[in-house]
Amino acid sequence: METKNIRNIALLGHGNNGKTSLAESMLFCTGAVDRQGKVADGNTALDYDAEEIKRQITISSSLAPISFGGNKINVLDCPGYFDFEAEALAAIRVVETGVIVCAAKDIAESVSVGTQRCWKYLKAAGIPVMFVISKCLEEHGDYFKALSTLEGKYGSIVCPVTIPMSDGSGVIDLVHNVAYKTSGAKADKVDVPAADAGRASELREQLMEAAAGATEELMEKYFENMELDEADIIEGLKVGVKERAVVPVFASDAMSNLGTVAILQGISDYCPAPEYKDGSVLGFVFKTISDKFGKYSFVKVLSGKIVAGASLRNSRTSSTDKLGRLYSMCGKKSTEVTEACCGDIVAIGKMDWKTGDTVSDSKDDIELPAIAIPEPCYSMAIAPKTKGQDDKVAGGLAKLNEEDISFTLVNNAETHQMVISGAGDIQIDVLCSKLKNNFNVETELLPARVAYREKIKGKVEAHGRHKKQSGGSGQFGDVWIRFEPQEEQDDMIFAEEVFGGAVPKNFFPSVEKGLRNAVQKGVLAGYPLVGLKATLYDGQYHPVDSNDMAFQTAARLAYQDGIPKAKPTILEPIGQLFVTIPDEFQGAIIGDINSKRRGTMMGNLPAEEGMTTIEAEVPMAEMSTYQIDLRSMTQGAGSFTCKFVRYEEAPGNVQQKVIDEAKALAEAEA
Repeated sequence: METKNIRNIALLGHGNNGKTSLAESMLFCTGAVDRQGKVADGNTALDYDAEEIKRQITISSSLAPISFGGNKINVLDCPGYFDFEAEALAAIRVVETGVIVCAAKDIAESVSVGTQRCWKYLKAAGIPVMFVISKCLEEHGDYFKALSTLEGKYGSIVCPVTIPMSDGSGVIDLVHNVAYKTSGAKADKVDVPAADAGRASELREQLMEAAAGATEELMEKYFENMELDEADIIEGLKVGVKERAVVPVFASDAMSNLGTVAILQGISDYCPAPEYKDGSVLGFVFKTISDKFGKYSFVKVLSGKIVAGASLRNSRTSSTDKLGRLYSMCGKKSTEVTEACCGDIVAIGKMDWKTGDTVSDSKDDIELPAIAIPEPCYSMAIAPKTKGQDDKVAGGLAKLNEEDISFTLVNNAETHQMVISGAGDIQIDVLCSKLKNNFNVETELLPARVAYREKIKGKVEAHGRHKKQSGGSGQFGDVWIRFEPQEEQDDMIFAEEVFGGAVPKNFFPSVEKGLRNAVQKGVLAGYPLVGLKATLYDGQYHPVDSNDMAFQTAARLAYQDGIPKAKPTILEPIGQLFVTIPDEFQGAIIGDINSKRRGTMMGNLPAEEGMTTIEAEVPMAEMSTYQIDLRSMTQGAGSFTCKFVRYEEAPGNVQQKVIDEAKALAEAEA
């Protein structure tokens, strides 16, 4: 296979719009599979994971190499649900065209949020776009209404290339002025039906105009005869697609294979081939599968060619690794190959590589930019249902993280919780299911505890005395310590003003150590005490019984005596929130931030057309369910980031709630 004969495309779009069904239809119509699977039956080639079959959604992008007309079309079927958009973003990194699939009845009135997001991602990446209007034969599935919606949203660059025949038996290819009549996996070419000839002729004129605008030469040719032949239209569309000046639209109904062959022809004709680069090998690892079928690293060859048995350098690990076997993957089915040319996608078995790695000739040291994915914004504490299996949970999630780099796991020593963070509740639920099915460990999810702080607002002098005599040498330590708030730093500042040797200097470090241990646990709810200044100013010692441990204990007793009298208070973490939403939801979001989140509005920032970014400061404790709530309030169109900025004194009712929760937790653990 040569680079010029390769087409790499990603099927993108909102969930349940028919991407996997279209990929399955492509496989069936080209003879790659002898039986057309259905998502509802759980037997498609690409949604093969147990969780995908159970939920009837795509969770992880799958590859389907399709042979058509002398070309190899690498189809990446991507998830449509927002919880798994990292998979789509990784796929966009390695394709030359994004095919956005949208269901006819779903965009009859307005463009769906998922479609808009995919358009935005492809635009940011500078990648050409095609639309497939799917499910045209479903009830209320009006192709022309959907086409009108797309034209209204994205303008005159949107051009129909195929349209459904009025009797629903096939599609009309406007470029070649021919109809494809569907019969099972076959699509026979026939004349355009008389009933559709008028509309087809009118739309073909528009298509010629769009194609003519691609080059000056085509424009001159068009103005001469007001006509372009098929070869000219194809050339114009090919140039226009590559420059994102033309967005072809195809009609489809994958369940009946309507339009599938015409789509494959369009991909072959109009989609750009990868850029050919000879010489040194350069590859990008955009996906990893690590399951019971084995471990595979999916690599897009960006220059040179990858050959089985060769050695490649991994820029992340600075190691040179000998390649395992090479495979062409179709879903979970692997076919061994010996090499992959520039522009192709190949899976390499049993490599210790991660998603996002750059691999190259051993003499080169190249590192490509990482895959840009949204930061996790939904967090839950995860724990095994059976005590003692924490390591099993952590180990299983580490393995799953090889496949899915979009979630993080942090063992929070302060709150004593393992906290898993991802894009949303569906993603976290899928990970829990995989832990059970793949690693035989059941888990439970709990709200992640907030890392509060404690501080004093008053000044107090406290006495700590530790005296113990139990035969032999005893223990004696006596200190007077002044406690007061300070704003210089979070860590405790220790000072001493001891006169006359009341406490010998060699015990000063003991007093400091006792206090530093004590401030790890505040007196109200057990959270660390910050912003404290402790000054040792007096005390007593015994020449025989005084020792390091005695003065540590005395310091702790002074802390326990003095801090409750120094007006202790609880501080809560405050985050800087940026929420990007469509303009029409601005009032609802601001109202929610002010009333439900205890937030403070900081202003609005300019965003893309039709969108507003709201800046606010909110207590982190009010953000645990914000990802789910925001999707609900904005119909999935909103996104946000929230970064910790500082601690602030919590309101009295919040403080009491924190104290009560800490007390209940302590009793439960007792």
